[in-house]
Amino acid sequence: MSGFVETEEQQALRRAVAAMAANYGQDYYLEKARAGQHTTELWNEAGKLGFIGVNLPEEYGGGGAGMYELSLVMEEMAATGCALLMMVVSPAINGTIISKFGTEEQKRRWLPGIADGSITMAFAITEPDAGSNSHRITTTARRDGSDWILKGQKVFISGIDQAQAVLVVGRTEDHKTGNLKPALFVIPTDTPGLHWTKIEMELISPESQFQVFLDDVRVPADALVGSEDAALAQLFAGLNPERIMGAASAVGMGRFAIHKAVDYVKTRQVWKVPIGSHQGLSHPLAQNHIEIELAKLMMQKAAALYDAGDDLGAAEAANMAKYAAGEASVRAVDQAVQSLGGNGLTKEYGIAAAVTASKLARIAPVSREMILNFVSQTSLGLPRSY
Repeated sequence: MSGFVETEEQQALRRAVAAMAANYGQDYYLEKARAGQHTTELWNEAGKLGFIGVNLPEEYGGGGAGMYELSLVMEEMAATGCALLMMVVSPAINGTIISKFGTEEQKRRWLPGIADGSITMAFAITEPDAGSNSHRITTTARRDGSDWILKGQKVFISGIDQAQAVLVVGRTEDHKTGNLKPALFVIPTDTPGLHWTKIEMELISPESQFQVFLDDVRVPADALVGSEDAALAQLFAGLNPERIMGAASAVGMGRFAIHKAVDYVKTRQVWKVPIGSHQGLSHPLAQNHIEIELAKLMMQKAAALYDAGDDLGAAEAANMAKYAAGEASVRAVDQAVQSLGGNGLTKEYGIAAAVTASKLARIAPVSREMILNFVSQTSLGLPRSY
């Protein structure tokens, strides 16, 4: 991408993803969610067409493109009402971490499957007492001969029931200092001692949330990703992609809501003209459109900086994009409901389901309050409050 103009390849990718996702659409997504099923057909097709692994290295079956292209895939899928959370987790977080820090053997074992969608990998960092403060993680990994034994619990772990493996953030003990240091392990989901229970959410999604328990889970030495000393850097390598993808999902959802509302107010007539001609409805929707486009611009900037290797610049832009997209998306969904009136709350029109889902963008993967902390400290140089 040069400046704000997408290349022909990027535009073609957008069209291809939009066309594929439109064959499924929101009806498919919600039907699967309400039946307690997964969007397996959509995931498999996206994988076969190379959309899921578009950011991963070509030598391991990926598309060899960047976070810009993966965020574009996410945005277009969300814009058709098919925002898949595992797109954020599997290729963006895990694919990035393994391709940057994994051993040759780990890359060969996991990346081709992540790229073509035949392997879905979950990510487990959050704990009941360690949310935004990852320094408080208590899941421990201790050596036993050449093996590692992990013990602890995680919460709000997306889609582990549909994953073949999970990247777990644990802590090892530094015998020299007694300090606990973070370390990352890839654990196949059928490993003994690893189990999970579903968290009931008021969220209509085909991807569920789980509490995960690690009861003396034994893994071989090669489960450790990268060096046990560099895990903090490895962890942060996955955070910018996570925020960029979170922004992409919210931008797509905002576009979806605005499109639904515009379609409706163009034809709905109460007096002599369609209600879309009244400024009470046209102006808020125009405002929503502007806010979504501005958030998208910051997301594109973040992705471009990330792909150019500017991690620090990307961190600031990715946090801002995630904040802006979350806020704009919530407002767009709210206005869409308002524009449809009573129909906005019906099952038939499919906007009500987006109300709770849109709130997710304000909370995950990082809350707007923590982003404001980051921006006040990093961008403005203000003292920390905590």
